[in-house]
Amino acid sequence: MPGVWRCGAHLLSLDRTLVMGIVNITPDSFSDGGVNFDPRSALLSAGAMVAAGADLVDVGGESTRPGSGEVPAAEELARVLPVVRDLAARGVAVSVDTRHATVAAGCVKAGATVINDVSGFSDPAMRALAASCDAGLVVMHMRGEPRTMQDEPHYDDVVAEVAALLLAQAELLVAAGVDRERIALDPGIGFGKTTAHNLELLRRLDEIVALGYPVLVGASRKRFLGEITGVAEPRERLAGSIAAALAAVERGAGIVRVHDVAETVQALATARAVRDGMGER
Repeated sequence: MPGVWRCGAHLLSLDRTLVMGIVNITPDSFSDGGVNFDPRSALLSAGAMVAAGADLVDVGGESTRPGSGEVPAAEELARVLPVVRDLAARGVAVSVDTRHATVAAGCVKAGATVINDVSGFSDPAMRALAASCDAGLVVMHMRGEPRTMQDEPHYDDVVAEVAALLLAQAELLVAAGVDRERIALDPGIGFGKTTAHNLELLRRLDEIVALGYPVLVGASRKRFLGEITGVAEPRERLAGSIAAALAAVERGAGIVRVHDVAETVQALATARAVRDGMGER
């Protein structure tokens, strides 16, 4: 998608797909089993992602896998703050993955340049924070909350309903004084959706892109890929993750959120070369 995504001091061009690397500082992430729970491991992983071509690093301290409970905000902040502060000091564009305004505020003060809110800025305190800072914002759709979101989710038209909610939340932010160029939308693959819902969202992603905001897609290693491929171990779902990312980009996604940065960057570069011819990344 052409244009820019304004994220604090970082003005990110959308002339090519942006890659957001995932660093989970949790003991119970569905995708990596707590491998980055130690801050030193998290920083090493983040550094490797940047070296491999990540445009942003998304740091989270609360697992939002299906069935997970809420982490106290103070504990979540203690997990993520040292990593956010260190990465920001190195000039890395850091995103904080949180649904708690106090955590987001602490991370923005420490240098985070994006607030990635899985609850879609439904909390007035989070909207007030968004209006008071210049960070980029990811408005994600989630039906319910992580603990209950996969309890028989139902939609009459998943794409229309997700698009309507995302647009409404974006308009609330704009009404609060947020620059439209700071806002990106995320349909929330795997968050209160069945495999059929996720596939429909990917098939019709252009309808969400048509809302006029950059679209972020995070399908990496998710359960629906395992249901499609029969691969039970999330870390072994690389091929499915790349295929989902490429399908999303083909339909207009401007940002992909992934665990496997190097492989995704290579896949995107190859797809771009096929489409446009050889050129520099």
